[in-house]
Amino acid sequence: MNEQQSHETGACSAVGGTGNGVAYRVEGIWFRYNRGRREGENDWVLRDLELVVRPGQVVGVIGPNGSGKTSLLKILAKLLRPERGVVRLFGRDLAGMPQEAVARGVALVPQDSALAFPYTIAETVLMGRFPHHRRSGLAGFGWEAPDDLRHAEAAMQALDVGHLADRLISDVSGGERQRAIIARALTQQPQVLLLDEPTAFLDLHHQVDICRIVRRLSEERGLTILLASHDLNLASQYCDRLVLLTEGRIARTGTPEEVLRPEVLCEAYRCEVLIDRHPESGLPRVTLPGRLQDGQRMAAS
Repeated sequence: MNEQQSHETGACSAVGGTGNGVAYRVEGIWFRYNRGRREGENDWVLRDLELVVRPGQVVGVIGPNGSGKTSLLKILAKLLRPERGVVRLFGRDLAGMPQEAVARGVALVPQDSALAFPYTIAETVLMGRFPHHRRSGLAGFGWEAPDDLRHAEAAMQALDVGHLADRLISDVSGGERQRAIIARALTQQPQVLLLDEPTAFLDLHHQVDICRIVRRLSEERGLTILLASHDLNLASQYCDRLVLLTEGRIARTGTPEEVLRPEVLCEAYRCEVLIDRHPESGLPRVTLPGRLQDGQRMAAS
């Protein structure tokens, strides 16, 4: 398989590691949850995915419910394993990498980041250092070295939650909690950040706040960032490239201008949409039809 046969996202930029300027190379992966059962056509969550993600870009993964967005992110974090195909992380076969090695290079922020115990913000963020201590056999709290505390403090300051260090994570707002969870991911010192619906359940102010943080992390730290989102407008404004999934397959990849087109979205979402330009950025803006019935809309046009 040559590079032209893969869907590509982004341009090459040096982040570190190897892989000839490629962060992820996904080669023909198939995935289903009922692995081991007799194969059926409807079992597959992801089907023959080919994808190239280049370092230092913000890539939005969009698509209808059930299209495979979360499953793809979990595969990229090696929390799920494809039944067929290969995933390469900076040139290394992900299947052959120890999980703690993956965790030192890839941080996943899940959609539901609820914690079972009432940890403080500082304790929560410090958990991100755990992959760096698996090799030495250290586990649990009490292993913190000065370097760990320094990384945690820097991450809390970067996400503006340092003043909340002693607060229980269950006692802060949704936006503050999300910033703390992203700070925990940064404490891992990853090269890749995977975000699953990072703005879900947040108000407008905190949605924009999280998206601006994502852009800043990409631009200032050179992180490769993939985020799954149902918000097509936020994805348009803050992502360099988009990957549109439908029924477990890649329907379209490219810039927001190339992906967010009426005919493409209508086919993917089975819904009519209106596309115009954002008055400030000039990027595509997606609007759902108003209350006019189809006949009225046709007459008005």
